[in-house]
Order: sequence, then structure tokens, then C-alpha cells
Amino acid sequence: MSTPKKVVVFDYGFGNVRSAERALAHVGADVEITRDFDTAMNADGLLVPGVGAFDACMKGLRSARGDWIVGRRLSGGRPVMGICVGMQILFERGIEHGVETEGLDEWPGTVEPLKADVVPHMGWNTVTPAEGSALFAGLDADTRYYFVHSYAVREWKLEVGNANIRAPKVTWATHGEPFVAAVENGPLWATQFHPEKSGDAGAVLLRNWLDTL
Repeated sequence: MSTPKKVVVFDYGFGNVRSAERALAHVGADVEITRDFDTAMNADGLLVPGVGAFDACMKGLRSARGDWIVGRRLSGGRPVMGICVGMQILFERGIEHGVETEGLDEWPGTVEPLKADVVPHMGWNTVTPAEGSALFAGLDADTRYYFVHSYAVREWKLEVGNANIRAPKVTWATHGEPFVAAVENGPLWATQFHPEKSGDAGAVLLRNWLDTL
């Protein structure tokens, strides 16, 4: 029997850490909730949750040195996964209530208010996975995932001009307008929806991530 993968749910004060812990343990991970630098750096996988405002999450992440940990892990090819606002802060910047905040800038792009008749976008929705997606492997096209958000990335801006570099796989969803629902980019994966609240489908998705660690 293989040794369970060690996953750290990074605890910087802005995420559903207990829900994430339970969901990851359910699919066989050895999970720890912590902000300890060495533990987060050495884990097989790092999960960065996030709820609330973009600006507050970035301040919390920086105060816990999470920005440095994410950057160092990715520079060494160590897997990181962001969820909800934990995905949004991976982009260049966020704009909420007229306040512009610098993100981690792992991807170009702006997190902006969703243009829809009903906001927040709260509840179950389908997605259109990228071709060849490993994250959504084994999941049907009509599978629904649980979203809670008022802001999103409405335009994917990263262009890969080098044929030797694999382009990120970008998954889309629609609520009033199309927005980025998930990204798979080498060791960096992220979802706008909540896998830990998406039932059996979320469990499959998290297991798919674990299988890459």
C-alpha cells in the first residue's frame, strides 16, 4: 500500500480550512492545517483556500509569508492548488469596490466584479473543462460544482509563444458572462468553485490532484 501524500492546508486566516481538511482526508491524503514555513514548504502538496475580500486575503497571506512560500514552491516545481479567492489571488491584481490590490502575479489578469443579473453567483453550476484536463478526468460534462463568488477573471491573458512550453489548461463557466472556473498550469492548479463543497464530484477532482503529487 502506498504512503498517503502529505498535504498542507495553508492557514492564513481566510479559508474554509476544516472543510478542506475533511475533503482531502476523505480522498486519502495525510492532511495538516498549518502556517508553519518548513511544513508548508516540504509537503507533497500545498492547498491555499480563500474566502472574503481579495485585499484582506492578500494582507493575510503576506503576513503569514504565504506569498513567499507559494513562489518558492512553484519555482521548484512543487504543487500548489488555490481554491476560490485562493485562486483569485494568483492573478496579477484584483479590483473590489474601486480598490485595486496587487495579487501574486503568477498569471496576468484582473479579478473584477461579475456582470450578471444575480450576484453573488451562489450555488451549483456546470463548467466547460479544457481539452485533455487532468483535473476533471472521469467527470461528465454535465457535472455541477458549488460556487460562491461575486468576482471573477473574465479574460484569460497569458499567451505562450514558445512551442516548447505547454500552454495552461483553462476551464470556463458562465454566470451572466463567461469566467475562468479552473486553471491547470504545471505545478499550479486552481478552481474558482469549492471542490470541498461539491460532493462526490469534488472528491473525484481532489483525488485527481492528489494523483499528480
